Amino acid sequence: MAIAPRPEPPAPPPTDTRRSGSRRSELPRSVDRVRALFQDTGLALTTPTAPGEPLLAGASPRWARLLPYLVALALTASLLPSTIVLLVQDYGVSGALAGALGTAQTAPLLLAVTRPLQAWWIVFTADVFGALVLLGSDGPRAEYWPWPPPLLVGYCALMVALGLRESRRALFGVWLATGTAGYVLEVFRPAGQTSIHALLLVLSGVLLLLVSGVRARGDAQRRLAEQETISEAERARRTLLEERARIARELHDVVAHHMSVITVQADSAPYRIPDLPDAAREEFGSIATSARESLAEMRRLLSVLRSDGGEGERAPQPGLDRVQQLVEATVRAGVPAELRLAADLGDVPQAVDLSAYRIVQEALANVVRHAPGASTRVSIRADGGWLTVLVVNGPSLEEGSAVERGAHGTGHGLVGMRERVRLTGGSLDTGPLPDGGFRVAARLPLRTEDTA
Repeated sequence: MAIAPRPEPPAPPPTDTRRSGSRRSELPRSVDRVRALFQDTGLALTTPTAPGEPLLAGASPRWARLLPYLVALALTASLLPSTIVLLVQDYGVSGALAGALGTAQTAPLLLAVTRPLQAWWIVFTADVFGALVLLGSDGPRAEYWPWPPPLLVGYCALMVALGLRESRRALFGVWLATGTAGYVLEVFRPAGQTSIHALLLVLSGVLLLLVSGVRARGDAQRRLAEQETISEAERARRTLLEERARIARELHDVVAHHMSVITVQADSAPYRIPDLPDAAREEFGSIATSARESLAEMRRLLSVLRSDGGEGERAPQPGLDRVQQLVEATVRAGVPAELRLAADLGDVPQAVDLSAYRIVQEALANVVRHAPGASTRVSIRADGGWLTVLVVNGPSLEEGSAVERGAHGTGHGLVGMRERVRLTGGSLDTGPLPDGGFRVAARLPLRTEDTA
């Protein structure tokens, strides 16, 4: 007789070991986070922020800097006697003990002006100790537990001082300690007394949130103002560097022309001058070699200044001979302008010639941008070895003078003018006129010795 095999018991349902393992691993992480939170909070409660610096010390008005002292003095002067009288008459505390408790609960408000966290420790300890004292008292009119009303007012003022100074972790620790002490003391509340610990917890939390929020907004605005100041300084510095690079690129053509002339003259001297000694031939060859090397170095420098990868302008650099075209373009842009160009300017150095043109160009472009329709006068003359460039415009005849149109300048306004004048050793005078116009006057030296 065959015996049937015993059936296998059903296998247990599979369990997701990965999910259970992840749950077990998440639990210690949560515990670690909570532990770290309480450790950081405890550290913040024992580490004041900027100790010794008075509240509102950075305010510009003197009365604002004195305000915390006046408020603290007024609160202490009013709360100290009222607290002592309340403890003696309503709660039946002895006079000496009431005086010590009242002083410990109110006098630290004076310390809160410079060290609010240390003041809170004193007040909080005195409040808890005072609640234990009230627990054994039997006053005829004891109504509120565990904080008498004057203590409530002083504690709220202390919350304002804390919110203006301490970190958010410290504020959270203060609020948490206040709530914990209140709920613990609620267990021992005497019969017939009204509990106000919840009111203090809500008031302190609201004050801490509001004051810290206002302080954070003020700090953000101050940082934004500082950043704007830094950005403006960086923008001005970048504008100056860009204008200097532009001037250097333009002057490259001027200097390169002279160096090219030197090279050609030195190379052709042996052919132009008969019977030239060998020493002189070698000297001219050395001059030509040095000139070519200088040109090569200038080209390398120019490639660095053109870091944006743009190609240089192919046209020759402009000069005073093209000022008439600038004035005509300005007239076409809607600005009535006239030019007075002296015919006897003499020999104008190329650097001065270029700088004078750029100054007129930028001045006219500013008139088109900021004073549309204003009558403008351009005057260029030579006097005593100096080239005087004067651009004067009247007040704008149109609304919205910030509209840009028509002529184009170098893009950097007065910064570029000052740099070009400084380069040539001249002087620049700019400023508004009494009638609402503007004046640009530049004096540039015409002789090389004046530019040293």
